[in-house]
Amino acid sequence: MADKKEKKGLKGIDSAAESKGAGVNTLWQFVKFIFVSLLAMIVQFALLNILKAIPAIDALRAQDFHWFVFTYNAPEEGLGYFIEFNVANIVAQIVSFFVNRDKTFNSGANIAITLPIYIVFTIFLICFSAWLSPTLNRAFMTGFGWNATASLNAATMCCSAIQFFLYFPVDKLLFHKKKEDKEKQAEEK
Repeated sequence: MADKKEKKGLKGIDSAAESKGAGVNTLWQFVKFIFVSLLAMIVQFALLNILKAIPAIDALRAQDFHWFVFTYNAPEEGLGYFIEFNVANIVAQIVSFFVNRDKTFNSGANIAITLPIYIVFTIFLICFSAWLSPTLNRAFMTGFGWNATASLNAATMCCSAIQFFLYFPVDKLLFHKKKEDKEKQAEEK
Protein backbone atom coordinates (compact mmCIF):
# COMPACT_ATOMS: atom_id res chain seq x y z
CA MET A 1 0.00 0.00 0.00
CA ALA A 2 1.18 3.44 -0.86
CA ASP A 3 1.91 5.94 1.88
CA LYS A 4 0.14 8.68 0.04
CA LYS A 5 -3.31 8.43 -1.35
CA GLU A 6 -3.04 8.27 -5.14
CA LYS A 7 -4.40 11.39 -6.81
CA LYS A 8 -7.20 10.69 -9.22
CA GLY A 9 -8.73 12.54 -12.12
CA LEU A 10 -7.38 15.82 -13.41
CA LYS A 11 -5.15 16.39 -10.35
CA GLY A 12 -3.50 13.01 -10.93
CA ILE A 13 -2.83 13.78 -14.58
CA ASP A 14 -1.53 17.23 -13.58
CA SER A 15 0.90 15.64 -11.09
CA ALA A 16 2.06 13.04 -13.61
CA ALA A 17 2.68 15.71 -16.27
CA GLU A 18 4.51 17.91 -13.81
CA SER A 19 6.76 15.02 -12.76
CA LYS A 20 7.78 14.48 -16.41
CA GLY A 21 9.32 17.95 -16.67
CA ALA A 22 8.53 21.46 -17.81
CA GLY A 23 8.04 20.58 -21.49
CA VAL A 24 5.49 17.84 -20.84
CA ASN A 25 3.77 20.01 -18.22
CA THR A 26 3.47 22.91 -20.71
CA LEU A 27 2.15 20.55 -23.37
CA TRP A 28 -0.46 19.22 -20.91
CA GLN A 29 -1.42 22.79 -19.98
CA PHE A 30 -1.81 23.58 -23.70
CA VAL A 31 -4.15 20.61 -24.13
CA LYS A 32 -6.25 21.79 -21.18
CA PHE A 33 -6.12 25.34 -22.58
CA ILE A 34 -7.60 24.04 -25.84
CA PHE A 35 -10.57 22.55 -24.00
CA VAL A 36 -11.11 25.70 -21.92
CA SER A 37 -10.92 27.77 -25.10
CA LEU A 38 -13.54 25.54 -26.68
CA LEU A 39 -15.74 26.11 -23.64
CA ALA A 40 -15.21 29.87 -23.93
CA MET A 41 -15.95 29.70 -27.66
CA ILE A 42 -19.21 27.82 -27.01
CA VAL A 43 -20.18 30.50 -24.48
CA GLN A 44 -19.27 33.22 -27.00
CA PHE A 45 -21.16 31.67 -29.93
CA ALA A 46 -24.22 30.86 -27.83
CA LEU A 47 -24.38 34.35 -26.37
CA LEU A 48 -23.66 35.96 -29.76
CA ASN A 49 -26.59 34.16 -31.35
CA ILE A 50 -28.87 34.71 -28.32
CA LEU A 51 -28.13 38.46 -28.43
CA LYS A 52 -28.75 38.46 -32.19
CA ALA A 53 -32.19 36.98 -31.51
CA ILE A 54 -33.15 39.83 -29.15
CA PRO A 55 -35.23 42.23 -31.27
CA ALA A 56 -34.12 45.40 -29.44
CA ILE A 57 -30.43 44.64 -30.05
CA ASP A 58 -30.95 43.30 -33.56
CA ALA A 59 -32.85 46.51 -34.44
CA LEU A 60 -29.69 48.48 -33.66
CA ARG A 61 -28.06 46.86 -36.70
CA ALA A 62 -29.88 49.47 -38.76
CA GLN A 63 -27.93 52.23 -36.99
CA ASP A 64 -24.42 52.99 -38.30
CA PHE A 65 -21.71 53.00 -35.67
CA HIS A 66 -18.45 54.86 -36.30
CA TRP A 67 -16.00 55.53 -33.52
CA PHE A 68 -12.22 55.73 -33.64
CA VAL A 69 -11.17 52.80 -35.90
CA PHE A 70 -14.47 50.97 -35.50
CA THR A 71 -16.75 51.12 -38.51
CA TYR A 72 -19.99 49.18 -38.38
CA ASN A 73 -22.28 49.95 -41.30
CA ALA A 74 -25.99 49.27 -41.45
CA PRO A 75 -27.97 47.23 -42.36
CA GLU A 76 -26.06 44.02 -41.52
CA GLU A 77 -23.55 45.35 -39.02
CA GLY A 78 -24.35 48.60 -37.27
CA LEU A 79 -24.43 49.21 -33.55
CA GLY A 80 -26.27 45.93 -32.86
CA TYR A 81 -23.42 43.88 -34.31
CA PHE A 82 -20.90 45.85 -32.24
CA ILE A 83 -22.87 45.16 -29.05
CA GLU A 84 -23.48 41.48 -29.84
CA PHE A 85 -19.89 40.72 -30.75
CA ASN A 86 -18.26 42.56 -27.86
CA VAL A 87 -20.62 41.47 -25.08
CA ALA A 88 -20.22 37.83 -26.16
CA ASN A 89 -16.44 38.24 -26.34
CA ILE A 90 -16.19 39.85 -22.89
CA VAL A 91 -18.30 37.15 -21.21
CA ALA A 92 -16.25 34.41 -22.90
CA GLN A 93 -13.01 35.97 -21.62
CA ILE A 94 -14.37 36.19 -18.08
CA VAL A 95 -15.19 32.47 -18.18
CA SER A 96 -11.78 31.74 -19.69
CA PHE A 97 -9.89 33.72 -17.03
CA PHE A 98 -11.32 31.86 -14.06
CA VAL A 99 -11.32 28.37 -15.59
CA ASN A 100 -7.77 28.72 -16.92
CA ARG A 101 -6.54 30.11 -13.62
CA ASP A 102 -8.05 27.28 -11.59
CA LYS A 103 -8.01 24.26 -13.90
CA THR A 104 -5.45 24.77 -16.66
CA PHE A 105 -2.62 26.31 -14.67
CA ASN A 106 -3.67 25.32 -11.10
CA SER A 107 -2.64 28.82 -10.14
CA GLY A 108 -2.78 30.49 -6.80
CA ALA A 109 -1.63 33.77 -8.31
CA ASN A 110 -3.13 36.83 -6.69
CA ILE A 111 -6.31 37.86 -8.53
CA ALA A 112 -5.80 41.48 -7.46
CA ILE A 113 -2.61 41.52 -9.51
CA THR A 114 -3.41 39.17 -12.39
CA LEU A 115 -6.96 40.32 -13.14
CA PRO A 116 -6.06 43.97 -13.96
CA ILE A 117 -3.24 42.80 -16.25
CA TYR A 118 -5.61 40.32 -17.88
CA ILE A 119 -8.26 43.04 -18.28
CA VAL A 120 -5.82 45.42 -20.01
CA PHE A 121 -4.65 42.66 -22.35
CA THR A 122 -8.26 41.60 -22.98
CA ILE A 123 -9.32 45.17 -23.78
CA PHE A 124 -6.50 45.37 -26.30
CA LEU A 125 -7.53 42.08 -27.93
CA ILE A 126 -11.22 42.95 -27.89
CA CYS A 127 -10.50 46.31 -29.54
CA PHE A 128 -8.39 44.54 -32.16
CA SER A 129 -11.15 41.98 -32.71
CA ALA A 130 -13.82 44.70 -32.77
CA TRP A 131 -11.87 46.32 -35.59
CA LEU A 132 -11.12 43.06 -37.44
CA SER A 133 -14.53 41.39 -37.11
CA PRO A 134 -16.59 43.76 -39.29
CA THR A 135 -13.83 43.73 -41.89
CA LEU A 136 -13.96 39.94 -42.05
CA ASN A 137 -17.76 39.98 -41.87
CA ARG A 138 -17.95 42.21 -44.95
CA ALA A 139 -15.41 40.06 -46.78
CA PHE A 140 -17.41 36.90 -46.10
CA MET A 141 -20.70 38.51 -47.16
CA THR A 142 -19.44 40.23 -50.30
CA GLY A 143 -16.61 37.94 -51.32
CA PHE A 144 -18.27 34.61 -50.61
CA GLY A 145 -21.94 35.63 -50.66
CA TRP A 146 -22.60 34.26 -47.18
CA ASN A 147 -25.65 35.34 -45.21
CA ALA A 148 -25.35 37.62 -42.18
CA THR A 149 -25.42 34.84 -39.57
CA ALA A 150 -22.83 32.65 -41.30
CA SER A 151 -20.48 35.57 -41.90
CA LEU A 152 -20.92 36.81 -38.31
CA ASN A 153 -20.02 33.38 -36.93
CA ALA A 154 -17.07 32.96 -39.32
CA ALA A 155 -15.68 36.39 -38.39
CA THR A 156 -16.08 35.52 -34.71
CA MET A 157 -14.32 32.20 -35.30
CA CYS A 158 -11.34 33.93 -36.91
CA CYS A 159 -11.06 36.46 -34.09
CA SER A 160 -11.36 33.67 -31.50
CA ALA A 161 -8.51 31.76 -33.16
CA ILE A 162 -6.23 34.80 -33.03
CA GLN A 163 -7.11 35.36 -29.39
CA PHE A 164 -6.48 31.69 -28.60
CA PHE A 165 -2.88 31.81 -29.81
CA LEU A 166 -2.18 35.10 -28.01
CA TYR A 167 -3.80 34.20 -24.68
CA PHE A 168 -1.87 30.98 -23.95
CA PRO A 169 1.59 32.57 -23.45
CA VAL A 170 0.08 35.50 -21.54
CA ASP A 171 -1.92 33.19 -19.26
CA LYS A 172 1.14 30.97 -18.72
CA LEU A 173 3.07 34.02 -17.50
CA LEU A 174 0.23 35.42 -15.39
CA PHE A 175 -0.75 32.17 -13.74
CA HIS A 176 2.71 30.88 -12.89
CA LYS A 177 2.25 30.59 -9.13
CA LYS A 178 0.95 27.15 -8.19
CA LYS A 179 -1.79 26.67 -5.58
CA GLU A 180 0.45 24.22 -3.72
CA ASP A 181 3.22 26.86 -3.48
CA LYS A 182 0.76 29.31 -1.99
CA GLU A 183 -0.50 26.69 0.47
CA LYS A 184 3.08 25.83 1.55
CA GLN A 185 3.82 29.51 2.16
CA ALA A 186 0.68 29.81 4.31
CA GLU A 187 1.70 26.73 6.36
CA GLU A 188 5.18 28.14 7.00
CA LYS A 189 3.78 31.32 8.55
